[in-house]
Amino acid sequence: MKKHQEIPLVALHLREVKNESFYSESILENHIDGVHIEYCVLKANEVVHDHSQEESKTIYIFLKGKGEVVAENQTHEIVAESIFLPNSVEQSAIKCGALEQLHFLKISCELTAEDLVDLQDFPIENIQNPYFAKFSACQSYTEPIKSQNTISRTILPNKIIPRIAMGTVETVGPDSVGAHEHPMLEQLFLGLVGNKCTVYADDTQVEFLEHSLLHIPLGSRHSVSVEEGESLHYVWMDFFLTKQGEDWLDTHIVDGQ
Repeated sequence: MKKHQEIPLVALHLREVKNESFYSESILENHIDGVHIEYCVLKANEVVHDHSQEESKTIYIFLKGKGEVVAENQTHEIVAESIFLPNSVEQSAIKCGALEQLHFLKISCELTAEDLVDLQDFPIENIQNPYFAKFSACQSYTEPIKSQNTISRTILPNKIIPRIAMGTVETVGPDSVGAHEHPMLEQLFLGLVGNKCTVYADDTQVEFLEHSLLHIPLGSRHSVSVEEGESLHYVWMDFFLTKQGEDWLDTHIVDGQ
């Protein structure tokens, strides 16, 4: 019998900043080696800059608010449920719009010596060009553990950052994501707007709501269920322990292929 493990979860609450122009709070500290997560709020009309570093990569996931991101003479409109990676751009800027505050996660990922070597074999456009995508426009896929009613999308393919991939899952109840386990990767779930479901891991379960971040216990047998009239809508974030573990992504069948 597997050992009882709690499912770590943080509710973000999307707080408003008043006096400060920028708010940042570290969440789920020390849960995944080499991964540092901050919940950030940028006040209306304010700007925050990102400075590229060779030994790490940064991912921004925008949750609420509007603005724009400027990187290497490219400007992208920020909306809720979009993702941005500066990649090799030395400096980029995130600007909040005038009408509301901008809420986002900043995920900093340390690269190992092996990661730095592997990056040399990645497509050059994957590692140099800024990456920006709206979740709703990303490539869809299917997976055996999900029903035909489920919409799944890859929002961050692998081979952009070594050993990292991300996607979304969306369905309405009654439905579920079937029980499975993957000891080759650490996984986080981020609840999006309207998400209200239950996450199970071995003999533990937790209510999973919008704008919450949870950590699936490593190696646990886990699943998700959503009741009739409720919605399941979340981001999965896979942090593979080795590059060989990325073979798990072969279970994703890209639509149209």
